[in-house]
Parts: sequence; structure tokens; C-alpha cells
Amino acid sequence: MLIRLLIVEDNPTLCAALKKGLEATQKVSVSAVCDSGEKALSLALAEPPDAVLMDVQLAGEMNGIQAATQLRREFPRLPLVFYSIQDDDTYYRDFHRSGILSHYAYVRKSNYLLPEMIVPLLTDAVQGRSFIDPEIESRVQAVRHKDEHSPLALLEPNELAVAQMIAQGLTNEQIAARLGFRDKRTISRTNGQIYAAWGLADSTTDEKVARTRAALIYQSGRFIAWDAEGLPRVMDEQGNWIPWEGA
Repeated sequence: MLIRLLIVEDNPTLCAALKKGLEATQKVSVSAVCDSGEKALSLALAEPPDAVLMDVQLAGEMNGIQAATQLRREFPRLPLVFYSIQDDDTYYRDFHRSGILSHYAYVRKSNYLLPEMIVPLLTDAVQGRSFIDPEIESRVQAVRHKDEHSPLALLEPNELAVAQMIAQGLTNEQIAARLGFRDKRTISRTNGQIYAAWGLADSTTDEKVARTRAALIYQSGRFIAWDAEGLPRVMDEQGNWIPWEGA
């Protein structure tokens, strides 16, 4: 079976080498190449491929995993092979949230870019089998565990954006301007939701103190509780509150 392949890679030199090497195996026919998820979706809609070989970091607004999610909305269980040298939590988080469970492979670029290594993965994906590099699987699960125990998981997207800017030291006026709000009271209300979600509304009546503590929680990525004397504590793996070493 000759696999009709769409390659999504933003490095033109690598893209050309992949196309040449894969077609030389006589098991793959590259139907199209592009450098972004947006272009990949357009090309796939015009001429559906048998499989997609996709880098995780791409040109355009979407990364490879986000692009794959869009592709699979149009083509359920479309066979995909991802590769990446990235080790950013964002990518593992996107992969975990994507719900991609079958007909895929996800491997490290440094180990799996030779055509003779890629073709078996493409073949397996087309035949409905899946593979994920054990190291990547471990990172996906580590990010999932961290997120489940992260204070950021309690915030809605707009609250996350505001919390990030609070941690950067921006004022309500500056945050409102960045987000395009004319009324800075909108930011004050959002701040209140953040403080409530993180237990800061109960532990302090001073907005400046709550704001500073919110910045610390965002920057540390951990729940922090302040006792009556103002000493910060974090929860260890056994569920015990211990002094925060970052203080």
C-alpha cells in the first residue's frame, strides 16, 4: 500500500529532506507539504491524505497538536504521526487535552526522523495502531498530574490572563488596556474571582496583600496558604502543610 502523506513542517530544508527520503522508500507518496496547521487543514479538505506527518512546533497560530485536533474534527481518527524536540509543558498539556487516543504516533525528532523509522510508524497509524515514546508519555502524565494539583486549574481563561498580568506587576488600568476593556472595574471584579478561587478572599481584607499573594501563587504554580502570622505554607505530597521554601 502506497501511503498518501501530508507533511506539515515549518523548516523548508527538513521538509524537503523528509519528502525526498520518504518517497525513496517507495512506500510513501507525499501529496502535499505546508508549514502551518491552518494550511494543513485547507490542504486536507481539498485532498484528504491517508496520513499526516506533523511537527509539533509550526508556523501560524496553531501548534501541531492543536492542528491535529482540527483535522480530526473533519476527518475522524485521521492517522497522525507527530514528532518534536520540544520539551515545553504547553505541548504535553495540549496533547493530553486533545483526546487523541488512537491512530497516532508521537516520537522525539532526534530519534525518529530517518525514513526507515518513520515509515513503520505511518504504517501502524494507518492500520489503526498507536505508539507514544515512553519518555513523552511520562511527560504527558507528569503535566497532567501537575495541572490537577495546580491553582491555575481553578481559573477560567480570562482569569488566567489577568492573573498572569498581575504576576507581571501590571496595574488594573494597564491590564484593562491590554485586554481591551474600557472600564477597569471589570478587572477588579475578575481579581475578586481569582482571590476567591485561591482562598485569598478569606485570608486577607487588604487588596494589595491579596494581589501580592496572588502573584506569588501564579509564579510558583502551587497553592500557598498564609497562617495568622502571615507565614506562607504549601502542601507536600502527603497532604501536610509545610513552610514554603520559596519565601
